[in-house]
Amino acid sequence: MIRLLLVEDEDKLVASLVPGLKTADIETHAVRTGREGLERALTDEYDIMVLDIGLPDQEGFTVLRKLRAASSDLPVIILTARTSAEDTVRGLERGADDYMPKPFVFDELVARIRLRARPPAEGDAPEGIIRVGRCDLDPVERTLTCEGGEVPLSPREFQLAHLLMSHGGDIVPRSDALSHVWGSAARDNVLDVYIRYLRSHLGTEAIETVRGVGYRFVG
Repeated sequence: MIRLLLVEDEDKLVASLVPGLKTADIETHAVRTGREGLERALTDEYDIMVLDIGLPDQEGFTVLRKLRAASSDLPVIILTARTSAEDTVRGLERGADDYMPKPFVFDELVARIRLRARPPAEGDAPEGIIRVGRCDLDPVERTLTCEGGEVPLSPREFQLAHLLMSHGGDIVPRSDALSHVWGSAARDNVLDVYIRYLRSHLGTEAIETVRGVGYRFVG
């Protein structure tokens, strides 16, 4: 289970997020102030932090700066109503791993949390095999097998399949798939092309399109 630290002072949002995330197998501890968020992040064991910017005692940017100054590599997703390019760049430059504006789609937030959270310890995944549905992916041998037969994939196809399957059936947002597989300069339509390539190998039902959000590997 992912352990998440939520630093957010909007009570209604916290009240809806905490039980919702629990159903997604994400254990969430919520605090209202930047001071308490920073203290918890530096003293307790979490896999990821979701951080608001407009906190009552200090800006989330300040919390993020102090966290990185303390040499913490805890993944941080900024969740805020501030949507200007300047604020986005400011957050990323200060060490945020992702920046998500309010209002947001809950399933997309869950997908981003799973994408950015610290990976489980190596011993938690026997033999390192990722299994989703009828397919097994071996990241060491760089092979994908479905129903016992090996699927021939190009390096880029394998990289995309690895990203999708590593989320265990959860949604991977389009923007994350593009940035992780092709980099920030990628054209948006290249993802659609490679999804078609994977479906040609695995069947159209193997990868589900979540309209307006991204893709989910079903297997």
